[in-house]
Amino acid sequence: MGTHKNLRVYKESMDFVTTIYVVTRNYPKEELFGLTSQTRRSSVSVPLNISEGSSRGSKKDFRRFLKYSLGSTSEIDTALTIAFNVGYLPKEDFNSLITRLIGLRKQLIALIKTLDNPSDSP
Repeated sequence: MGTHKNLRVYKESMDFVTTIYVVTRNYPKEELFGLTSQTRRSSVSVPLNISEGSSRGSKKDFRRFLKYSLGSTSEIDTALTIAFNVGYLPKEDFNSLITRLIGLRKQLIALIKTLDNPSDSP
């Protein structure tokens, strides 16, 4: 198994985290320990789990951590939807972030499926 840093999904998830940090700077200060923190934590969880899983040494462990990353994308989706619904996130930002998030989910699912196939390797 190669390094996680060579995986496209890892690179894109790192870029996504940066975007989330920039976007959440505009949330109200009273959300710092609420929605801001939760959105950031769940976005950071995606690349962290990719990197941890890739270092475990087995496809089974890597797949498990990729599924944790996938779960975090669902958390991000919910947090962004809440932010949009309460007016913290403009529609164009929301749509752009959700589109990127869908792309990350698709990449994670594809990588998980690759790990499910014993003849392939990432």
